[in-house]
Amino acid sequence: MVVIGIAGGSASGKSTVSAALQVRLGERASILHHDRYYLSPPPDLPPQRWNYDHPDSLETSLLVEHLRELKAGRVISAPRYDFANHRREEGVDRIEPREVLFVEGILVLAVPELRRQLDRKVFVACESDLRLLRRLRRDISERGRDALGVLDQYEQTVRPMHACYVYPSRVHADLVLDGARPVAESVERVLELIQAV
Repeated sequence: MVVIGIAGGSASGKSTVSAALQVRLGERASILHHDRYYLSPPPDLPPQRWNYDHPDSLETSLLVEHLRELKAGRVISAPRYDFANHRREEGVDRIEPREVLFVEGILVLAVPELRRQLDRKVFVACESDLRLLRRLRRDISERGRDALGVLDQYEQTVRPMHACYVYPSRVHADLVLDGARPVAESVERVLELIQAV
C-alpha cells in the first residue's frame, strides 16, 4: 500500500483532487478524510466557538492507528462526522486496504505522528481570496451555514490557524500543486509522484 497525504488550506482543492485521483485509479485506491476524525465540541461550548482548524479538534491518534491497520492489510471502521450538526455520528464506514490510499485534510502534514505514516506528501496551495470564495459557496450550499457565520469563522479561526499550522506544513511536501490550475493537471502530477514510490 502506498499512502499519499494531501494537505492544504481550507477550500484549496484538496478534496477535488483526491476525488479525481480516486476516480482515475478506480478500485485500486481509496480516500480517508482527516475531517472524519473531528471530535464533537464540548456540550457547554456553542459549536461556532469551537476551533475546528486546530490540531486538538481532531482525534488524529485514531487516524494513525487506522492507517497502521490498513497497512497491515486489515479493514477499519472509520468514524463519520455530521458537519450540519457539529457532531460525530453513531455509525461508521468500513474501509478496506487498497493499493493506494489518499489521506486528505488541512492538517495532514502538520502533525508529526501522522506525517510519519505517509509515503509521499502533497500540498495544494491556493490564494486566500479564492479559498474564501470557495468556502463560502460550499458551507452555504452543503453545510447549511449563513454567509456571516462563514465569514466570522474564517476570520476567527480558519485564517489564523492556516498561518500557524497549515501553511507552514508546506515545507514537508514532496509536491506542491496550484489549487487554481485545472484538476486534470494536478492529477497527472500526483500520479507521477506515485509511480516514483
